[in-house]
Amino acid sequence: MRIQFWGTRGSIARPGPATARYGGNTSCVEVRSDRGTLIVIDCGTGAYALGEHLLAQGSAPLHGHILISHTHWDHIQGIPFFAPLHAPGNEWDIYGPKGLSQSLAETLAGQMEHTYFPISLEQLGATIRYHDLVEGTFTIDDIRVTTRYLNHPALTLGYRIEADGASMVYCCDHEPHSAALASGEGDITGYDRRYVDFVSRADLVIHDAQYTALEYPAKAGWGHSSSEYAVRVGQDAGVRKLVLTHHDPSRDDEALDAIVEAMQRRARDAGSALEVIGAAEGQTIELRGNATRAAQPGEAQFLAHTAIDSGVVNQPVLVYVPDQRMKALLDEALALEGLPDRFVADDADLLHALQDAQPPLALVQHAPPRIDGVAIARAVRASGREAPVKVPVVIVTDIAPPPDLNGEDVTDWLQRPFSLSYARTRIRAWVLHSACRWIRAQLPPDETQRLGALRGLAILDTEPEARFDRLTRIAAETFDVPIALVSLVDSERQWFKSCLGLNVRETSRDAAFCAHVVLARRDLVVSDTLHDARFADNPLVHGEPRVRFYAGAPLILDDGSCIGTFCLIDTRPRELDPTEIGVLHDLRDLALEEIRRQPTP
Repeated sequence: MRIQFWGTRGSIARPGPATARYGGNTSCVEVRSDRGTLIVIDCGTGAYALGEHLLAQGSAPLHGHILISHTHWDHIQGIPFFAPLHAPGNEWDIYGPKGLSQSLAETLAGQMEHTYFPISLEQLGATIRYHDLVEGTFTIDDIRVTTRYLNHPALTLGYRIEADGASMVYCCDHEPHSAALASGEGDITGYDRRYVDFVSRADLVIHDAQYTALEYPAKAGWGHSSSEYAVRVGQDAGVRKLVLTHHDPSRDDEALDAIVEAMQRRARDAGSALEVIGAAEGQTIELRGNATRAAQPGEAQFLAHTAIDSGVVNQPVLVYVPDQRMKALLDEALALEGLPDRFVADDADLLHALQDAQPPLALVQHAPPRIDGVAIARAVRASGREAPVKVPVVIVTDIAPPPDLNGEDVTDWLQRPFSLSYARTRIRAWVLHSACRWIRAQLPPDETQRLGALRGLAILDTEPEARFDRLTRIAAETFDVPIALVSLVDSERQWFKSCLGLNVRETSRDAAFCAHVVLARRDLVVSDTLHDARFADNPLVHGEPRVRFYAGAPLILDDGSCIGTFCLIDTRPRELDPTEIGVLHDLRDLALEEIRRQPTP
């Protein structure tokens, strides 16, 4: 994997003689796999020179991918001047963090409105596709990408890129969750520990280091790291090479030399093998694979393309914040994010509201001894009848979090002073967590053939028929389950030819258990959805029909196309023994016989 830096400056470009060695252009990094897959990370002013370089390499159409960490100007202002986007025949996929009310394309188009720029985003000559991302993983050809939210006043993603047996992590812009860690000293806990896990054992980490530890107190809340914090993260994470980047525009080359040398001494004095360098325009780094360094992180199973469940987003955020100034700021943040809210009077009212609905977020004040927000968070978790409540509980407070805080009870800790933009960012991130935290099945390789076979049967949207309903009745009685289905998976939905126990004929494919069966083409038995990371936060688990058990057998046609499932659903956990699996297969085979008898259109 080959990495080249085209822009290393933060906040604003500063070209000139004093910045010639490290560079004056804002963030832009080129990544290529051994196969040649091209990824551009961020499109600051450095993207101009990269674009000219790419066009000079040859006349063949380019297909590239742009990962945007966030949409602050120093990370996107090179997009209108990135020449490969203007060339017809080129294809570009642009990825960035998903918003609640505005797509990535709409946000990028904002800086190219007529008032600011003579050419609109729609007038660019290349074919451009936009992809809105949340935390999770996805693949770009031979490259695996894992995303993680960073701590910044705008919703920002860090990217972990794995290819050719090597791994690199790009983290701009990011601030320590605990301000005390800006010095590089102290215990790493909570969200800073989660962050260390994200970069763990990477061969290369490109890290925000805009400030020093001495400068940080005056810049707290601005969303950037100290170089000392970056070194500490690299040491604790077992990183091989750390590249300090997002250089402050006030620094000339000599000032950056001094910082890099100080951080190199810091690593050596700690007995660390971490290699520390400063990012410089034109600099190239090659990574070679090492099979002994395990892939990270543990949450890589969730898909970064997961769709938002609008039903979750439309539920009100619960707010128990008696402090009127704090309440007013949060109310404004929620309104600007387009989120409904419900202010509750006390902790009893909060627990009652939780039972009424499944809110995407609860904001709770912590002002001991008058209000013990941590105790309230624990009570929220324990209020579930069958399992702990998973609603994110964010503590809003004036005091620092205790070192022994249990992250399973408290989701996040918002300590004043914080800005309106920062509050909006954290709220948006946690609502997206609630709306996206289940695994959506990927499309199978034969999706086009499969859909053609399904639609060729002319069975979709037909009336219920006794020959199918008879089978689901037998299944429900035999297995003592409330729901049995003949489910056919269409392009955007799963549609039920027979649906005993449900009063709907279809649901979204995004949340469909049956879509996983179609992808794997084999049985899927989930004994308890709450104990399965793929489905624990699925809206069909937390909302109606409250699936706790699922068993589905694939419906595979004679041409090999898997069109759906014959499945069983229960609202309580259970197991199936081999004999019961055999009976499920018998019923599935009978359903297939009926499908084969479907009249020719």
